[in-house]
Amino acid sequence: MQSFAQAPGSRPRIGLPVRLSSSSDPDPRVSEANKLFDHIVELVRDGGGDPVLFSTAPSATALASLDGVIIPGGGDLDPRLYGEQPSEVCYDVSPAQDDLDVAVARQSIDAGLPLLGICRGHQLLNVLYGGTLIQDMAPGVVAHREPAPAPGCGPWAWHEVDVQPGTKVAGLYGDGAGVTVKIASGHHQAVARVADGLAVTAIAEDGTVEALEDPDRWVASVQWHPEAQEISAEERVAPFRAFVEVCRAAVKS
Repeated sequence: MQSFAQAPGSRPRIGLPVRLSSSSDPDPRVSEANKLFDHIVELVRDGGGDPVLFSTAPSATALASLDGVIIPGGGDLDPRLYGEQPSEVCYDVSPAQDDLDVAVARQSIDAGLPLLGICRGHQLLNVLYGGTLIQDMAPGVVAHREPAPAPGCGPWAWHEVDVQPGTKVAGLYGDGAGVTVKIASGHHQAVARVADGLAVTAIAEDGTVEALEDPDRWVASVQWHPEAQEISAEERVAPFRAFVEVCRAAVKS
């Protein structure tokens, strides 16, 4: 693990690639993703971190100033990244966003920085390691998106996942013991073939891969949205606070 200088008592610096698509896009999912990005930035700050936003790939100097990275949600990855042609169901496919997110993730992993992927970030991590995605999920026993959400439930389908004990994601939700998490789910794509080098650490009842991690370094991801506003304030901030502490500990190691 590479160490980075951090003043005693300072806030760990957490890098985040910005969302490049405009909220004026007629597809409401784009503005929703941008709102969720803003929520993640707020939660990093509330959790004790200092968010550092990147609109281009970070320089070596900028990267060396970071203590961790979060790759957030957003539109669909270009299927060409995993060897497929895009179908008509893909939305907000942006080569510029793909290039930015891939660059930030790859540089962070190479530098030994803790990395957390959320939703699109989860899918990107699998593709970056050599895996593939389902371009559009067929309806099944678990709803992963909600076309007609009930009042007060947000734009989410809600279901539970069991996170394996002793894993990085379990540690974000407690002391590393196995934990059942009620998750906010809103995606039409999912992991297909899991990449070599990644371990599945949570699945839905229908077998959908809900969490991944690299067993050899602090790299982990979740398909769900821990930043959803319908979750209680303490439950929202808890995994981000835990990730900030992971980043703080990594500096000392």
